[in-house]
Parts: sequence; C-alpha cells; structure tokens
Amino acid sequence: MDPMQKAPHQEAPFNTVPPIVWALSLLMIGVEAAFWLGAQGLIGGPSAVGWRIAAFEGYGFSGSYFDWMIERGQYPLDGLRRFVTYPFLHGGFGHALFGAVITLAVGKVVADSLGQARVLLIFFAGAVLGALAWGLILSDTRLLVGAFPGAYGLIGAFTYLLFLKLEAQGAPRFRAFMLIGVLMGLQLVFGAFSSFASTEWFADLVGFAVGFGLTILLVPGGWGRLVSALRRR
Repeated sequence: MDPMQKAPHQEAPFNTVPPIVWALSLLMIGVEAAFWLGAQGLIGGPSAVGWRIAAFEGYGFSGSYFDWMIERGQYPLDGLRRFVTYPFLHGGFGHALFGAVITLAVGKVVADSLGQARVLLIFFAGAVLGALAWGLILSDTRLLVGAFPGAYGLIGAFTYLLFLKLEAQGAPRFRAFMLIGVLMGLQLVFGAFSSFASTEWFADLVGFAVGFGLTILLVPGGWGRLVSALRRR
C-alpha cells in the first residue's frame, strides 16, 4: 500500500494533527511568546527583557563554541544539548511562526504515514546533523537558531513519500521536489537582504537530505523502490 494513501475523509485539517506534531509546533510558539511577553514587561520582571539573548547564549548552537569543543576534544553537556535546544529558539515571531507552520503541516503528513515516533526521529536527526554539518563544514562562528533544519528534515520525508506516490501513479516524479525548490529559492532570496543566519540555508539543506535518506530506510522496500523508479527514467 502506498504510504501516503489514506481513506478519503472530509475533516478539518488541524483536528487530526497528531499530538507530537502539535507539541513540537506549540513549543516553538510558546518559547517565542515568552520572549515577547518578557520584552513587553508583561511577565518576568525587568530581567525578562534579556530572555531572548540569554537563551541564545545558553541554548543556541554556537559555531565558536563548537569549534572550541573540536579543538580541545572536549564535549561538555552544555555544548551537546545545544544540538536539540536550538530548534526552539527564533529571531522573532515571524521566524518562529514560519517554522511552526511548516512543522505542523508537513509533520501531520509524515506522522500519518510513518507514525509519531518517526516524526521525532526525523525532526531531531535533521536538526542535529544539520547543525553538525553547519559547524564542521562552514565553521561559521555565529549562532544557529530556528526550527528549519528539523522542519526541512520533515520536508525531506514528505518529499520521498510524495515521490513514491507519484511513481505509483505514473506521474512526473520531479514534482515531488517542487516544495523544497520553492522554499530554498525563497530562503536564498531573503537571505540576500538579511544578515541574520545567512548561512542557515546550508543546515536546512542538510536537514532535508537527512529526512529524505532516513525515510528511504523507514519505508518498507524504500531503497529498492527508489532505485527501480530511477532506472525507469
């Protein structure tokens, strides 16, 4: 059975979103809401104005800190935890909202096809390996924050599931890659006009590749079906 094929229902799109997908998205928005409320002086007292900066410094993935760990051969928990905490920190409400919406929309499709546990696996594998590649290959000394490497991991999973569906229908399989093409194009355009996390696209692209590759392994016969489809081109 096609992993994306479900019985046709007419249901509200958000009523059936699995809890784990809601949890990931709401955590992103909740953290951002706390930063905003603190900055407005509505919660936390005077010190809350600096919550975002403090969180970035304590939980964002630091390129310079990562370089220090590699050079010293020391990997303290404070450095390692950043691989899984940085996806829930964002530069502003729009940044957080976009990451949460992608996670919510694409995560629902992936969870429906592969299950909630695999959504977590793909999201965090994309986030961790995206940051690792970003730190090792680019050696960018700035901070990496935002849900996008993990969310792009889910897009990679969605892309492979759609690839299989189009292949089964005899439809052009390149259409499966239209979403990632559009998103990366938009990100590169916006990145040209912004200095914030201008190399983040690299971590996102690695996250996409990780999600795509993991899903090949998670779908029964996934590798064989991919090879067979490519040979028929």
